[in-house]
Amino acid sequence: MTGIVHLRVDGRQVAVVAGSSVAAAIAHAGATARESVTGQRRTALCGMGVCFECRATVDGRAQQRTCLLPVAEGMEVRTRG
Repeated sequence: MTGIVHLRVDGRQVAVVAGSSVAAAIAHAGATARESVTGQRRTALCGMGVCFECRATVDGRAQQRTCLLPVAEGMEVRTRG
């Protein structure tokens, strides 16, 4: 049986299927993962942790590769700053 997990992405409440990656939750929220040093928005590219484009702050831990991280109930994700 598949359940639903609730988390926050940049302050927005998001509900996704349990087992989804945080990168999928970020995309579902309509956000992107980070900004480059020149201010361009970046998002998951490879989906397997090689490119590091999906990095975000998850539960206060910066630079987490969100494509490798499964969602958890109550998780807080920040894609900016």
